[in-house]
Amino acid sequence: MTDRRLSNSTRQALPASVAVPGYDRNRVVPGIVHLGVGAFHRAHQAAYVDDCLAAGETDWGIVGVSLRSADTRDALAPQDGLYTLAVRSSDSESLRVVGSILSMLVAPEDPGAVLAALTDPRTAIVTLTITEKAYLRAAGGGLDTAHPDIVHDFANPQMPRTAHGFLAESLARRRVAGIQPFTVLCCDNLPANGTTLRRLLVEFAALRGTDLARHIADEVAFPSSMVDRIVPATTDADRARISGQLGVDDAWPVMTEPFCQWVVEDDFPAGRPAWETFGVTMVGDVGPFEDMKLRLLNGSHSAIAYLGLLSGFETVDRAFADPAIQQFVDGLWAEAITTLPKDAGLDTTDYTAQLAKRYSNTALAHRTAQIANDGSQKLPQRIIASAMERMSDGAPPAYLMLVVAAWIAACEARGKALPENHFTDPLDLALAALDTRHLSAGEAVVGVFDLAGFAKGGAERLTLIDLAAAHLERLRQGGVAAAFTALGIVSKMP
Repeated sequence: MTDRRLSNSTRQALPASVAVPGYDRNRVVPGIVHLGVGAFHRAHQAAYVDDCLAAGETDWGIVGVSLRSADTRDALAPQDGLYTLAVRSSDSESLRVVGSILSMLVAPEDPGAVLAALTDPRTAIVTLTITEKAYLRAAGGGLDTAHPDIVHDFANPQMPRTAHGFLAESLARRRVAGIQPFTVLCCDNLPANGTTLRRLLVEFAALRGTDLARHIADEVAFPSSMVDRIVPATTDADRARISGQLGVDDAWPVMTEPFCQWVVEDDFPAGRPAWETFGVTMVGDVGPFEDMKLRLLNGSHSAIAYLGLLSGFETVDRAFADPAIQQFVDGLWAEAITTLPKDAGLDTTDYTAQLAKRYSNTALAHRTAQIANDGSQKLPQRIIASAMERMSDGAPPAYLMLVVAAWIAACEARGKALPENHFTDPLDLALAALDTRHLSAGEAVVGVFDLAGFAKGGAERLTLIDLAAAHLERLRQGGVAAAFTALGIVSKMP
């Protein structure tokens, strides 16, 4: 590889097969601050914004903010914020350089700079992809006001650590300065994510006083959105391959699939890019689309991850190539589809067919361990919600509850059949203290339900626990094959 880096000065010398920004980046004005600049954002929202910039909408450049690590900033800053988006299918790959991220800030290094960017009158939209666990919800769904970072942000509003602290303080400053509030657009996999973030932020602001809480509740827009694109972690082999094709080094290219979807509630008082020109679906109600994605894509993704890990499959495509896992996913979809609204125009047949094609994409090598992270935060909206709705309709959620049991079994397998830190969860310390491996299946499931707050207060809770416990016992005694057999699925797994 050459020692040159991808940058503004080298982008025009890239091979003709590589798409590059055709606009003058020096004329682009920052209009969006994004919290949580990870690979997903760079494969999704940043690419849509890049399309808008190329069409002449130059007021919507992105200021990226890392709330924790400096890794992304350190990789992209020497590249002037440029990076390669590699769109891969089983038989092809196309490369595109994205230029929509104008600058990068690292919150722990300089929280004042982040607050300044958020308070900038040009900032009209703040988008977030900070993962489910970063919203710091308590078991009941409200804000975890005892969390050390929340306690810190309440005591130190000028030096926040959390998204809540940054948003509340910058909105307070904008209010004092007479600057219109920005729109807050959540892009994480939370149920009714705009409404959820609004509630959490109002709860946080109320710690500081009712005036700020009332201002945020009444004056700030929180449209909901649904995002969908598979973005596996970039490997060193990916870096070497992409840099070789470019002829210059790219420290952090992003791998993704051809499919890309974004459904957004159209509520932007301070203005927005014309995203719909480039395939974004602007709607009045995101809910049905969000439920379909969470329960069909995300739910089956979690299922493939945990069952795949327990079966020795390292990637989604290899796990999904197993006929028994395919059959299980079909059964999972059949259960979840019954919980979706019937009058929302959702084409679940086409959607699941697309999912099957995406899961079979051998080029992505999407690691099951990557998807397995943070199960306690993901399963409530991906699996538990569907299971509770099926129960309320009098239908058993047998397939759905195997996913919960598989998560518990995969957690128990760490340090034994799986490496100790193969995947992680916010509840790892509490799970270690519970030590479910030394409990009966029933006791283990009750303990985990209590820790994670699954189905808390729901009339269906005891039945869900019984179903999950029966599955966990089979997984412990006979592995995935035994659990599948109980569902009538013939498996060739040992």
